[in-house]
Amino acid sequence: MARATAILPEVKKHFGDLKNYAGGEWREPTPTEWLEDPNPATGQVIARVPLSTKEDVDDAVQSAMAAWDAWRETPPLARARYLFTLRDLMEQHVEDLSRVIVQDMGKTIDEARGEVRRAIENVEVAAGIPSLMMGYNLEDGAGPGIDEEVLYQPLGVFAGISPFNFPVMVQFWFWPYAVATGNCWIGKPSEQDPIPMQLVMDLVHRAGFPAGVVNLVHGSKDTVQAILDHPDIRGVSFVGSSPVAKLIYAKAAAAGKRAQCGGGAKNLLVVMPDAKLDATVGNMIASCYGCAGERCLAGSVVVGIGEVHDDLRRKFASAASKIRVGYGLDESVEMGPVISMAHRDRVLGFIDRGLEEGAKVALDGRQVKVAGYPGYFVGPTLLDAVRPEMGVAKEEIFGPVVSLVESPRLDDAIETINRSPYGNAATIYTSSGKAAREFRHRVRAGNIGVNVGVAAPMAYFPFGGMKNSFYGDLHPQGRDAIRFFTESKVVVSRWP
Repeated sequence: MARATAILPEVKKHFGDLKNYAGGEWREPTPTEWLEDPNPATGQVIARVPLSTKEDVDDAVQSAMAAWDAWRETPPLARARYLFTLRDLMEQHVEDLSRVIVQDMGKTIDEARGEVRRAIENVEVAAGIPSLMMGYNLEDGAGPGIDEEVLYQPLGVFAGISPFNFPVMVQFWFWPYAVATGNCWIGKPSEQDPIPMQLVMDLVHRAGFPAGVVNLVHGSKDTVQAILDHPDIRGVSFVGSSPVAKLIYAKAAAAGKRAQCGGGAKNLLVVMPDAKLDATVGNMIASCYGCAGERCLAGSVVVGIGEVHDDLRRKFASAASKIRVGYGLDESVEMGPVISMAHRDRVLGFIDRGLEEGAKVALDGRQVKVAGYPGYFVGPTLLDAVRPEMGVAKEEIFGPVVSLVESPRLDDAIETINRSPYGNAATIYTSSGKAAREFRHRVRAGNIGVNVGVAAPMAYFPFGGMKNSFYGDLHPQGRDAIRFFTESKVVVSRWP
């Protein structure tokens, strides 16, 4: 089992009826409905989630608005120091956060530790705000004796709506940059696993952020609608499915709000005949089955080019069959459950649909059982003889199901990628620099991997996305995030 760790006293109070965090304190919401939040491995309810009302959202917004004037006047270096303090607290409690993620979301303990590490990296990058937020100027830029400069200034209150698959990390794609640039923040975590962000708010509180700068509101669709409708929220960050991303982007834009909305994915891993297959199969397996396939950078379709297909199928199926499925707190487990019973049934339905369309099961995970844990498990599954036009090859499954496609040429694989409505990620495995360069140049996807199965950008690079995988202009993380959360002000001055 996972190594022992001291759990913060505050953690246990978050297993029960959850509260909102606004104005620097935990507040009782006023919901008319609650949702049960089960541990995906055990099926046992560990918390109840309030579906916050528009009044609850307004309570958080008013707290943020009350804090904004003083926060925007706080020098960037002083704002950064709060982030340094939070970073140290998160380092001290990596294991606490990771264990809570496992219990509420279902991923393995190592995957959870990686998620927390990525969140910390975003705090570290945002703490560089004194440099990142610098504008630019040109002496005599508008004529003799007339100088011109650009200032980057905060806008006010922003909100972030995040998905279940990374209950901590995705919020950190947004909010450290928002508050570092002088804005105030309202986070709305997924109602399916909101407990980890409760613990984050405890650490935010201990870091000493002024009351109202960082807030948390629980809820579901009506809560999101209240965020979109609120006139004092200047922008919205979102990650979720493509249909919802498109809807939120349209509604936010119609209300005059800024929006960056990440959507779904259908990522292809292309394997060339010259790929070092023995060395890369493990990398592909991690891409496809990590986090039980519930991530927007997961490999979903593996395309073998030419004669590599048969060898690829045999080695891939053999490696996938050795993955140990179980409860993620067990250090030896390599894949946990999916998030819910409904999602498990959806994934199983895709496998059945693939067979109806003519695919063949090379590895079947439908009947996997984990002794002592009656949760929502699906084993690693590999469908062979999949054609690009099949639903399992085109639609987002978001589970541990991989479609194996045979393609005669690289050109055909690139055309398949570019025809897809999604454009989140794509990878090529090859020893050829020419093939790799052609792939990175021609493929229409925002995150490209070359012999890397999960092309996850570091915090100082933007998280890309194209087509229906992203709606907006400026992406999360890095310099894009700084620009999203600031307004450019041009100053032209002459002193006669």
